[in-house]
Amino acid sequence: MPRQRISYAWWLRDGSGTRLSSEMLVLMLMAAGTLRFCAVTRAQELCRTRTVRTGKVFHTGHQIQGDRLYFSSMTARLIRHPCKKNLALYLGRQVFLTRDNFESSVIPFSIPTSMKVGTPELTAAHFAGSVLLFIIDRKVYVYDYETDSWNASIGIEHPVSHMSGDNCCYSGNPSCLDISKSVFAYLLGDQLSQANVYFSDTQGYSFQKFVHQRQAEPDVTLGGIFYFHSLSQVGTLLVNHGQAKFSYSDHPLNLSFVLPFNYSEPLEVLIVPGQRGFLIFWFENSLLVSVNEGQLVKPVVVQKGRRILYSSISEANISIRGVAANTHQLAVLTRENTLYYGNLGYLSNSLIKFPKQYMWSQEAALMFTDVGMLEVLTPVPDLVFPAFDFQKCLVNVQAILMDLHVDVCKVELLEGDFADKMYTIDMNSTLELTALMVPKAGTSPVPLPMLSNPHSLGIQDAIMYEDGYRYDGRTMHRMNISLRQQQFCGRADANFTSDIKRPTMSTISLDIDDKEISCVDLKPLTALISVGCDHEKEIVIRKEVSACYKGILDTMALSDSYSYVIERWRKGKFQEVVHTEYVLLEVNGLFTYTYSLSARSALCRAQPQNWTTVMQPAGGEGRSAWHRENYVSCHDANNHAPLRWPDVPYQILGGPTANKVLFHERNGIYIFRISIVDPFYSYCRLETTFSVYVYGALPPSIIPVEISIVLLTATILLGTWLAYIVPTLLHTGRAYCSRGSGPVCTGGTETPGCIYRAGAECAPEGSSVALK
Repeated sequence: MPRQRISYAWWLRDGSGTRLSSEMLVLMLMAAGTLRFCAVTRAQELCRTRTVRTGKVFHTGHQIQGDRLYFSSMTARLIRHPCKKNLALYLGRQVFLTRDNFESSVIPFSIPTSMKVGTPELTAAHFAGSVLLFIIDRKVYVYDYETDSWNASIGIEHPVSHMSGDNCCYSGNPSCLDISKSVFAYLLGDQLSQANVYFSDTQGYSFQKFVHQRQAEPDVTLGGIFYFHSLSQVGTLLVNHGQAKFSYSDHPLNLSFVLPFNYSEPLEVLIVPGQRGFLIFWFENSLLVSVNEGQLVKPVVVQKGRRILYSSISEANISIRGVAANTHQLAVLTRENTLYYGNLGYLSNSLIKFPKQYMWSQEAALMFTDVGMLEVLTPVPDLVFPAFDFQKCLVNVQAILMDLHVDVCKVELLEGDFADKMYTIDMNSTLELTALMVPKAGTSPVPLPMLSNPHSLGIQDAIMYEDGYRYDGRTMHRMNISLRQQQFCGRADANFTSDIKRPTMSTISLDIDDKEISCVDLKPLTALISVGCDHEKEIVIRKEVSACYKGILDTMALSDSYSYVIERWRKGKFQEVVHTEYVLLEVNGLFTYTYSLSARSALCRAQPQNWTTVMQPAGGEGRSAWHRENYVSCHDANNHAPLRWPDVPYQILGGPTANKVLFHERNGIYIFRISIVDPFYSYCRLETTFSVYVYGALPPSIIPVEISIVLLTATILLGTWLAYIVPTLLHTGRAYCSRGSGPVCTGGTETPGCIYRAGAECAPEGSSVALK
């Protein structure tokens, strides 16, 4: 009997009662396994690598012109312009400058041979606004990437190896532009007592010697010098026997005690963009961070969840090969092909470890391309074309964190109209800010406003309250923040506040207290505050004229009858009447005026300033020589100049005195330059020009006043007598008779021997005639 092949079919039923064959079941199990394997693979994969290769269809034979630059360090770096997101510089064995975020092949960067750099070794580079600065062969060179032009910096007379600077991205503000123009150049590791430090406020085109406070200890070396704009201090990093600390330039930090930190190897100092006050110190086995620009430096810890694995990077036994940071995020790439990520917060700074993936090489560099987007970049040489391609590995931080099952962010929304803006607070002014927070259901996060420079700016009030509900029923919380100059808040000691006469800066950041690392897209709300001159302010002179009612316009009457009101304006709107001290100077050199008060009558305690004493040391400032920076009040208790000439005119108007300008008896136009000199009224040099027209003033008399009075009195008496005698003579007449000659009879009485001529009628002799 022949064998019969029998096939067995297995059947299962799904939930709907449909029968499933065994083949279908096998396929489903295989698909499920594949999906599970893909999910696990995706969870462990940090990024997918892609290669950028453009412009290589035809071989053009293009050669690199000039001296090809190379970076002195063995570790590659990526420097990204904080304001122009597609502009970046790669430093390694080759140097590359990109204008499209390395989305095209790039030829290695070179410097023209006409610059005669010698050895084209590059030790430092820095974006300074619209130019790129290089230190090549210990000299500074400026490359204008907009015009593709090179210049050698002037003013540096000693070798330099490093430079420091910052960039401000709030365009249009003069204080912001000054930040991008400020650059230091120095020789790292030089003995501090002999160090030559240079400073530039011209974007590096010209430098001048910077005079800094030198330490007496011979073993102190220079670890760097930095302009901390959000603290308004120049900080010098002092290194001494494996310890380092910052020394500051101005009150009150120049007198404060600063804790030292370990400095066992030369550390790279990274100024975090955004002027929040964050500094990152790193090298192969060290990673430290400061949230207040060097006043306190702490190691960055490594966590897993809420648990601390390592209290420092050195304990983790890893070798750092790259560090990247933006305004609130930090990433570290190690030789062990491990990527670490963390938040930059004021209260805590920690890293978590991402899954391993092969992405590091000697030429690999790290940078943030956007919030939560991290890129590992590696140049790839081409055997045919001179332009290099680029291998890019883009890491989506938020996706990796979701796979790691970290704590969920407690805040859904944090926004404010002040974010990423710059404001100006003038002397004794306030600023009101508003923010909105929407927490997740069942959570109570706390928004935390922080200031980078509490020595000059204070939080007057911070009030949070419920402000309605969103469309999904979530409660909205609003916070009102009132900022005021710290010296006028009334809460800080004078030893804590900065010098009130000096303009300063501070950054306010509103972040969430104890924010989860999963809050990747929840950026802190940040604004830069300039405590200084509000350039939109101006002063306007308005004339007030009262009637001249005294009959004779003498000098005192003229001064009483004409007055001028000084008003402050901002954006064309009236703010207040100015009552503080100011000075006047006639621009055409007329000095036919004086002042009503002297130094004695103004109750001066010291010898007051005047235009003569001020203009002598001022040089070429001319009529702008007297201003708030050099004004010293004679009523100030700290002014110890002796009062030697108490009778000199007191030339300051306004303020605590009733001083006035007295014009001499001269008709004409006076053109005055007015300047507010009170240093506590405004940080601006409030100046303007106005004119005064003097008319109706009597010319000076050449006859003494006593003789004039006598002559005037005699003239009045003579006039009075004539007014009496002339009418009397006119009303007493004489008559003549036609009968003969001789004197007529007058007075109505008979005159013997007179001849009567009374017209047609002749009176007889001896009679009298009255004239009608």
